[in-house]
Amino acid sequence: MTAFRPPAVAGSFYPDRPDRLKAAIEAFLAEAEPWTAARAPKAVIAPHAGYVYSGPVAGRAFAALRAGAARIRRVVVIGPAHFVPIRGLAAPLVAAFRTPLGDVPLDTAAIEAILDLPQMQLSDRPHRDEHALEVELPFLQIILEDFSLVPLVVGEAQPAEIAELLARLWGGDETAIVVSSDLSHYHDDATAKRLDAVTAAAIEALDPTLAPHQACGHLPIAGLLIEAKGRGIKALRLDLRNSSDTAGPSDRVVGYGSWAFC
Repeated sequence: MTAFRPPAVAGSFYPDRPDRLKAAIEAFLAEAEPWTAARAPKAVIAPHAGYVYSGPVAGRAFAALRAGAARIRRVVVIGPAHFVPIRGLAAPLVAAFRTPLGDVPLDTAAIEAILDLPQMQLSDRPHRDEHALEVELPFLQIILEDFSLVPLVVGEAQPAEIAELLARLWGGDETAIVVSSDLSHYHDDATAKRLDAVTAAAIEALDPTLAPHQACGHLPIAGLLIEAKGRGIKALRLDLRNSSDTAGPSDRVVGYGSWAFC
C-alpha cells in the first residue's frame, strides 16, 4: 500500500501555501450564513472548481456541515471520475490523501466492508489526477478536528448502485457525506441559470432522473437523492450561482450549487 496520494491541483485550483489556503477557506466560511437548524446536515452537495470560482458556494455547504463537527469522525466524499473511465466506483489503495494542510487518513475498514459489492473496485489510477474529491478536503480539514476519509469516484454506474453503497456507509452522526459536483458547463449566463434552476428543482424534489448535461456529478447526486428519499430526508438549497457571479466572464460559465440534506 502506498503511503499517501499527493495533491494533484494544489497551486492551481487552490493555494499551495498552508497559510494562504487556510485564510481563503476561513474567508469562504465566514461569508456563509450561519446554520441555525437543530441538527447538522447528514450530507451536502458542494462544487469542485477552482476556489476563485466555486469557493464561495462550497463555503456555504461546509459552513453548514461545521455545525456537526463535534460528532463527525468519518466523511464519505464521492464525485465523478473526470479522467479515467471506470465501471462502477473506485476506492484508492493508498493509506491517506495529502493536501498542503496535512494528511487525511483513509477509513480502510469501511472501504473493506464495501468491497463485496459488485460495483466496487480498488484502484489508485482514477484518483491520481482527479480534482473532484481533492478540492473538498481542505474545507473538511478546517472544519473538522479529526476525521477519516472514504474517497470514492464514480464512473459508469446506476444510481441505485450508488444508493446501495451509500446505505452501507450511512452510519450515524459520526458519518457525513459530501457529494462533489458542478452543474451546467460552458453556456452563457442566462442559459446556465435556466438549466441550473431545473436541476436545483429536481434535487429539492429528490428526483434522481438527472442527465449528464445537468451536472458532472449527476450519478452520485442521484444516488444520494434515492437514499435521502428512502430515509425521509429533505434537501435544502444553500446557494446557486455560476462562475460569472464569482470571478469569470458571462459568455461561457459553469454552474455551482450547494445543498444540505437534513
